[in-house]
Amino acid sequence: MNSNSYDVIVAGVGAMGSAACWHLAQRGLRVLGLERFDLGHTMGSSHGLTRIIRLAYFEGSKYVPIVQRAHELWQKTGDEAGLKLLHVTGSLDLAPAGSGEVEASLQSCLDHGLEHEQLDGQEIARRFPGFSLPSGHIGLWQPGGGFVASEKAIFAHVGLAQSRGAEIRTNEPMLDWAPTADGGVTVRTARGTYSAGRLVITSGGWIADAVPSLARTVTTVRQAIGWFTTRKPELYREGVFPVFILTVEEGHFYGFPLYEHPGFKLGGPHFGREPMDPREDDRTPSSRQVELIRACLARYLPNAAGEPLTLKGCVYSVTPDEDFIIDSVPGVPQAVFASCCSGHGFKFASAIGEILADLSDSGRSRFDLAPFSLARFAA
Repeated sequence: MNSNSYDVIVAGVGAMGSAACWHLAQRGLRVLGLERFDLGHTMGSSHGLTRIIRLAYFEGSKYVPIVQRAHELWQKTGDEAGLKLLHVTGSLDLAPAGSGEVEASLQSCLDHGLEHEQLDGQEIARRFPGFSLPSGHIGLWQPGGGFVASEKAIFAHVGLAQSRGAEIRTNEPMLDWAPTADGGVTVRTARGTYSAGRLVITSGGWIADAVPSLARTVTTVRQAIGWFTTRKPELYREGVFPVFILTVEEGHFYGFPLYEHPGFKLGGPHFGREPMDPREDDRTPSSRQVELIRACLARYLPNAAGEPLTLKGCVYSVTPDEDFIIDSVPGVPQAVFASCCSGHGFKFASAIGEILADLSDSGRSRFDLAPFSLARFAA
């Protein structure tokens, strides 16, 4: 066999690409993963130690079967890699009563029989005194929620993929690709040209470079994440404090219990993200975003509102409806892609890697992918 010939090439070895490499390699396929930066880089959307996973989903019940599978796979992958990837802390959706967010999560629980509990403001304050919420805020408690150790997850997937023969090449971005007459693809990088029967594109904020039909549909944005000095760390340690999604007048924010970093991690505001060109090297979050995060901490988590210890930018792509796109490239069924996850995709990565492997293998998935079709934007 030609040394530059593979069964599948995966372009982008971040959260979803690393998972795809693992699921493809364990099926005995010859896999090449191409990553434009170092493994575990900070230029995209998977760095920063942790990402929330929650089972009830106010973004829509269509996500729940996929995130349930992801939950299973994070545990399984961690076990196989000898790493703890899934941390079950419980999760809270917090919002003003009647605003829709908690009510939508509740409906998701009811639709899928998920364990949950509705909490009023008094009960939230009793259980989690690290919060200082406005009157009228309510919560939905999901005991199965928690977080995934995001950087470790990528390393785990890559290590497992390599153990099954996958070849991973870093600092080698895909420059372009083309379908071939025999139903395969060729991929060109600065180091050479490779051929494969199928192509998986998981290039995150750079997705429109590889799938030009997305250029008018998706936008690449930057959002802030920060770790802040805590005055009472005992209120926020893992085992005491949950992961949470918080809707307040300053915006939509998300946070975590203390984990590996001495600071309290808060990200957002989700809809305060700012468009950017991913080719820019600067990932520094804007002063406006940092000010909003600090205002949120000062008001609603005052014992975690100390000075910043670490500030980072998180870069990802968004769609007009905030939903994912998982599909084949128009007119090229041997090239599939998943991206444009609009800031809420990491938790699904283990399952989306499996979905991409299924689509590459058979063209089918066990999940209903119609809500994530590119065709929905045709109108």
